[in-house]
Amino acid sequence: MRSPRVQRTATGVRLSVRVQPRASANEIVGVHGDALKVSLTAPPVEGAANRALVELLAGTFGIPVRAVTIVAGASSRTKVVELDGVTEERVSRLVLT
Repeated sequence: MRSPRVQRTATGVRLSVRVQPRASANEIVGVHGDALKVSLTAPPVEGAANRALVELLAGTFGIPVRAVTIVAGASSRTKVVELDGVTEERVSRLVLT
């Protein structure tokens, strides 16, 4: 399986995420191009999918919700997120398992 493109930042990592709203479960599905593919049960209405994405990523990586920031694409299926306190190796390990 390919790995998503992960960029190191001063406090963690930045990566692209491809969101599929209104799915049957909240889960990381794999890789879509160079982005992490995530399915969410929430609809893309009034920020519900964005909140669900932030909560899923925080829970998956064991970091506080405040450590997850959507820095681009808030109204798009393809987003760029920053994860404070997460390493590139941790993202790769998660995707490959």
